[in-house]
Amino acid sequence: MASSNAFDFRRGDHGRGDDKSLLWRLRRPIVPAAKRALRAYGTATASSRVLPSYLLIGAKRGGSTTLARSLAASPGVQGLFPAREQLKGPYYFDVNFDKGESWYRSHFPTRRALGSDIVGESSPYYISHPHAAERARQLVPDARIICVLRHPVERAFSHYRERVKQGVETLDTFEAAIDAESSRIDGEVDRMERDPSYVSWEHLNFAYCDQSRYAASLERWFAHWPSEQLLVLRSEDLYADPAAVLDRTRDFLGLAGLKTSSATAVQNHNQLPPAKISAETRQRVWNLVNADVERLAQLTGQAPLWSLDGPIQSTASHA
Repeated sequence: MASSNAFDFRRGDHGRGDDKSLLWRLRRPIVPAAKRALRAYGTATASSRVLPSYLLIGAKRGGSTTLARSLAASPGVQGLFPAREQLKGPYYFDVNFDKGESWYRSHFPTRRALGSDIVGESSPYYISHPHAAERARQLVPDARIICVLRHPVERAFSHYRERVKQGVETLDTFEAAIDAESSRIDGEVDRMERDPSYVSWEHLNFAYCDQSRYAASLERWFAHWPSEQLLVLRSEDLYADPAAVLDRTRDFLGLAGLKTSSATAVQNHNQLPPAKISAETRQRVWNLVNADVERLAQLTGQAPLWSLDGPIQSTASHA
C-alpha cells in the first residue's frame, strides 16, 4: 500500500475537517511526537512486556469499542500501554504486521505492572483480514477470541457513514458506494493472500457488504482456532443488556470470580447520529448478505441471528 494511503486508526483528527482552533493547532505537531517517544520506550522494553490474553477481532462498527472499553474498566482487566491514550488495539495482525513483535509488545503492560490481571486488545479488521487468524495463532495460541457481530445491513451502512465522516469516502450516497464496491475491491483479497505484505486500502475502507459477510471471515478463524477459544456475540444483545453480555464475556475469559455490576458497562462508544436506510436499499443489501447469515448459523451451530428487519430472538452465541 502506498504511504500516501496510510490510515492510522489511532489518530485523533479523523473527521475533524479544517479545525482552525488555536488549541488544536498547538497540539497537533506535539502529540504525535510524544506518542512516538512512548512507543519507542515501549518497544525498547518489549522483552518485559506481556502478550494479550484475548483478542476482540471485530466486527468493525459492531460494538467492539463499547465492549473493549467495558472490559478494560472491569475488575481484573487492564488497558493497553500507555493507559492515558486509551488505545483499543494496534491493528498488528492485519495492517501493521511488518512492524514486528517488539512493536506489538510495546502496547501491553510489563509483567510486573500487570500482576494477576489480564490484558487484551481490540482490532476489528482482524475478523476480515485473510492472514490475521493464522498470524495470531502463531504468536498468541492460548488467547481467547471474541467477536461482536451487528445486523449486517446496519453494519455496512454504519461503516459507510463512518468513512464519510472521516473524509475517506467521497461517494455521496450509500447506494453509490454499494454500486462501486465490486469494482473497488475486485481481486484485493486474492492479492492479499498472494502477497502477505500487501495492505489493501480498498478492502480496508470500502468493503461495506463484504465485511458484513461474517461467516466467510470466521471460517478462517475456525480453521486455525479451537471452537472453545472463540466467543461469538451479537451487538444488539450488548446494547440491550450490556452488563449481562459483559459478565458472559468475563466468564469466557476466566474472570467469573470477579463480579461486575450494571454500572461497569460503559456508554455506547463511537455512536453516530441516527440515520435510516430506505426499504429498497435495505432489501438490496440483505439480498447480498442473506446467504452468509444462513452460513453463519451453520458454522456456529445455532439459529440465524438476524432477519431482514432486525435481530431474531436467540440466546445461543458461544460457538
